[in-house]
Amino acid sequence: MMRLWMMLILVLAAAVLAACTTNGAAETAVSAAPADNEMDAAETPAAMPTETMDDAPMQEADGQGVLSDLPDLGEAPEITNEVWVNADEPVTLASQRGKVVLVEFWTFGCINCRHVIPYVRDWYDKYNGDDFTVISVHYPEFAYEREYDNVVQATVDLDVRYPVAIDNDRVTWSAYHQRYWPTTYLIDKNGRIRYKQIGEGAYAQTEAAIVALMAEPEP
Repeated sequence: MMRLWMMLILVLAAAVLAACTTNGAAETAVSAAPADNEMDAAETPAAMPTETMDDAPMQEADGQGVLSDLPDLGEAPEITNEVWVNADEPVTLASQRGKVVLVEFWTFGCINCRHVIPYVRDWYDKYNGDDFTVISVHYPEFAYEREYDNVVQATVDLDVRYPVAIDNDRVTWSAYHQRYWPTTYLIDKNGRIRYKQIGEGAYAQTEAAIVALMAEPEP
């Protein structure tokens, strides 16, 4: 019995460390976050559907079983931000229709986000092309993260090569009913959300989902 309790405590501790929330503290993925005190207070959006794939068993990346584990979570809200880093003009989901799009919500002061970036960068380098791309959405937690030049410098320091939307007005954050950094979405070739991962981890599962969605026929 004591061993079972120790295992439960370890699992809960791992979940707490996996994601940052909008109050700047580490929380489990199911905890509601209050409005950000560093920003203009706005109504905290409701949580997105909880069908994350972080605990779901997945089969080989080229198997049909992976696709059966990727539920349709609804149409992906458009990304409408006007200010970008690593892009000459705004990037929209509509312009990427026919590709699998990884959308990554992050802020450069979040240590969990920094841990995820190398994996996202590797997927971008490995798969970016006619069937896959990455769009990063930077929603700041603190005032210094709102400064454009600071975001630019962070992308250099962290070797972020893919397009980054500056979401200081939280338009895209709210459209996705976001509460946690980092959060990764995979959007299929039809513009539907098929995968959501909150926090660090599940890297093999995420890549398997990328490969499976890329193999789906174009609309």
